Amino acid sequence: MSEKRIRSALISVFYKDGLDDIVRKLHSLDIKIFSTGGTFGFIEGLGIPAEKVEDLTTYPSILGGRVKTLHPSVFGGILARREIPEDLQQLTKYKIPEIDLVIVDLYPFEETLKSTTDNGEIIEKIDIGGISLIRAAAKNYNDVLIISGREQYPVLLALLNEKNGITTLDDRRHAAAVAFQTSSHYDTEIFRYFNRDAGIQAFRESINVSYPLRYGENPHQKGIFYGDPGSIFDKLHGKEISYNNLLDLDAALNLIDEFDRTTFVIIKHNNACGVASRDNAVNAWKDALACDPVSAYGGVVVTNTPIDENTAVEIDKIFFEIIIAPEYSPVALEILKQKKNRIILRRKKSERDEYTFRSMLGGVLWQQKDNSTESAHEMKPVTTRIPGAEEYDDLVFANIIVKHSKSNAIVIAKNRQLCASGIGQTSRVDAMKQAIEKAGSFGFDVKGAVMASDAFFPFADSVEIAHKAGITAIVEPGGSVRDQDSIDYCSSNGMAMVFTGIRHFKH
Repeated sequence: MSEKRIRSALISVFYKDGLDDIVRKLHSLDIKIFSTGGTFGFIEGLGIPAEKVEDLTTYPSILGGRVKTLHPSVFGGILARREIPEDLQQLTKYKIPEIDLVIVDLYPFEETLKSTTDNGEIIEKIDIGGISLIRAAAKNYNDVLIISGREQYPVLLALLNEKNGITTLDDRRHAAAVAFQTSSHYDTEIFRYFNRDAGIQAFRESINVSYPLRYGENPHQKGIFYGDPGSIFDKLHGKEISYNNLLDLDAALNLIDEFDRTTFVIIKHNNACGVASRDNAVNAWKDALACDPVSAYGGVVVTNTPIDENTAVEIDKIFFEIIIAPEYSPVALEILKQKKNRIILRRKKSERDEYTFRSMLGGVLWQQKDNSTESAHEMKPVTTRIPGAEEYDDLVFANIIVKHSKSNAIVIAKNRQLCASGIGQTSRVDAMKQAIEKAGSFGFDVKGAVMASDAFFPFADSVEIAHKAGITAIVEPGGSVRDQDSIDYCSSNGMAMVFTGIRHFKH
């Protein structure tokens, strides 16, 4: 029979907020309530009659509350199949009441993990009885309705008010699906905690929060973001954020976080088309835009400094999709809001991911995040001439940008400004030529500029092209069997070259 009337309920919850209205409604529907420990005290405080689980099991809560509901008198009433006479006969024989509704709110393991590093406290917040109740009630969804978390209290209250204690099979099956989502997420977080030390080679991720998107990478593709953008930024203005917007935002934030100086970055299709570090925001913006004003159109703008009125006036002169900054002056915000679809985000302080993963060939590729950023003293000179102080400054700057560019990648920089980059090329020579040609097309004189490569040069042809363009210093990982060819060419032509020993492929 699809419809079932709720005649009895078991309530065992950690958080009681919002529970009072449900308890009163259950009482008004003449539904018998069984409850545990603190929940029983809460219900009793409302003046609503309830029966202690201890009275049902004839066993007290033991082991400091670790064992309360783990008993056949509880689980028999939940798991009994009402359509099977033998099950009902056993309930009668052992005086076990049927339980039609189970309400559980688990110990807050995840919240505890965020608030303490005390292993003993964390372990005690691993719920045993509650998770067992959830699984049992969900398994027997044919007869039992399971509410597996306080976020479902409003749903239950609406159901009780609408149907006066009657549930359908669809109601119960949907609640069971939510319950297994709750239990699987809970277990995943516990496993991840233990696996910090265990090193078990198994992939587990669980994200309960989802953010609907207009579409995926293209309009004909469905797209959803699993995560909470609100933990990263506040949306102050503009249209809905898209799949591609999120990709660009991720690239933008990864890059801007590398800079300590006041910096603006402009991202297009996950690559930087404008970067400049200056003493103030206005100049940083103007010089970032000058890198490639054509590609900047429709891009994503990010900065690590508050945006004032003067900077907002300059930024407002071009069309772009998104701007994200740590803060905006009130006047600056009003200026930027003049375009109704422009997305304006205020960044929050948050921890960035320590690893990355992507779906691949029916599986998942996992890796640690590339958190290596080489400073000047970590760059090893390998040529006769050693870079000067300003060259070192630019080499570090260029190496940061190339690290965040699609391979094969070459970056040319001068005076802490991106001149041009060659990105996503199948050969390093093509990337080199693309960068030089692009720099020239926007009026950059690359004489005295530096160059960064995300990987080693297999031959000396790239450094020869760089020298002929006027580039004076190069940073690369090194590691080619022909490294000496490039070193010798640079030394014989007065160029400086440094090795980092760290490759920065990005695919």
